[in-house]
Amino acid sequence: MDFGIFTFGELSRNDTTGQVLSPQQRLAEIIQLAKLADQAGLSFLGLGEHHRHDFALSAPEMVLAAIARETTNLRLGTAVTVLSTQDPVRLFEQFATLDLLSGGRAEIIAGRGAFIESYPLFGYDTADYDALFDEKLRMLLELRDNASLTWRGTLTQTIPGMDIAPRPLQEKLPVWVGVGGTPASFARAGRLGLPLFVALLSGPERFRRLVELYRHTAAESGHDAAALPVGAGGHFYVAPTSQQARDTFYPYYRAYFEQNMPRPVDHFPRSTFDDWSEPGGGLLVGSTQQVVEKILAIHEALGTSRYMAQIGLGGLPFAETARSIELLATEIMPAVNRELGPSAAA
Repeated sequence: MDFGIFTFGELSRNDTTGQVLSPQQRLAEIIQLAKLADQAGLSFLGLGEHHRHDFALSAPEMVLAAIARETTNLRLGTAVTVLSTQDPVRLFEQFATLDLLSGGRAEIIAGRGAFIESYPLFGYDTADYDALFDEKLRMLLELRDNASLTWRGTLTQTIPGMDIAPRPLQEKLPVWVGVGGTPASFARAGRLGLPLFVALLSGPERFRRLVELYRHTAAESGHDAAALPVGAGGHFYVAPTSQQARDTFYPYYRAYFEQNMPRPVDHFPRSTFDDWSEPGGGLLVGSTQQVVEKILAIHEALGTSRYMAQIGLGGLPFAETARSIELLATEIMPAVNRELGPSAAA
């Protein structure tokens, strides 16, 4: 199984000190964490896209380009690109350029997005939320597969047979679909034969039937469902003991829910946090052994070939985030792949 990390680049206020990292500081830390992940042997880094004052990442492609020059093996992508409010032509050009700069390491994870601030910001109507994504995803795949494009759009532009350049180094730039819990989103990814990334907003059992729907739809549409990659990921923090992990991470996780969610809450209780951290819950917080067991449970339920840990939530200090990455790479990844066998580690 491949392992990676992703971040939205939150700018969370520390409730004790009142301090907030500047966007410059946060971006510098993200680049350093990417270098650490690359050196530790992780496979993927994903950056989110948000357009609010409490996030540093509104232009993830530019940050990924900076990271490309500082890393060697790490695959670089979004988590996710809010495709509905992007121009697919410009997006493809940016990622083709990133692919050339990185030596063929670029990927796109495209999603509709749980945050909707980009719709009014870029002149789109949320009433077209799904229709925009559907048309732009089909357009993006045409751009990927054709060096010259003829396209007649309804919600997108019409293109009368024009060159699409530059072309990426990879023969076919990987395009994943990022999904939450909407059955139609799983079915669409299967119908198009695209890799799937599942945002684990709860325990994996909730998503078992949805991933089965994805694979069933893929097979019905003529794709080799068994060969399609499925990734999953979510909120993550690991420490030497379960109690240490929970006690350390809870204040930051509370800050994330109270400040950085699409609809922030007034109070996020410790009891809810502890419930979500239990076996079967969607929050991967605990000792290394507990996190290993949860990742194995995700694999059993969903047949995953990639796990992505969302790191640094709620203003978690750099040193704590770096330690989590090191434990993910040096203890959790080898333990999971030992349990799954040689083919899973390949």
